[in-house]
Amino acid sequence: QVQVVESGGGLVQAGGSLRLSCAASGSTFGIGVMGWYRQTPGKERELVARITRGGSTNYSDSLKGRFTISGDNAKNTVYLEMSSLKPEDTAVYYCNFVGWDGTNYWGQGTQVTVSS
Repeated sequence: QVQVVESGGGLVQAGGSLRLSCAASGSTFGIGVMGWYRQTPGKERELVARITRGGSTNYSDSLKGRFTISGDNAKNTVYLEMSSLKPEDTAVYYCNFVGWDGTNYWGQGTQVTVSS
């Protein structure tokens, strides 16, 4: 089993920045992909960005340039740097780790609120 713990959400003014962190513990040997998703009420969870252990990244087209994902394989930790935040970035952000067998492990979610 893999346990996932997120931190770093909060309230920020439009144009500001936030950094989210997420650490996995437990049976982390087979984790291949780490990522961030977000969800707003009434909408499906959507991909923000993800990164492989080899360092390859992909982003939601609408967020590319403002958000940066990075990972620390040794610490089984993934980060999301968010800048130039907009009110429409307000959402619950979820961390995701994908195991070798395709199992998804999710964090509890962290609220990010961007005020106008």
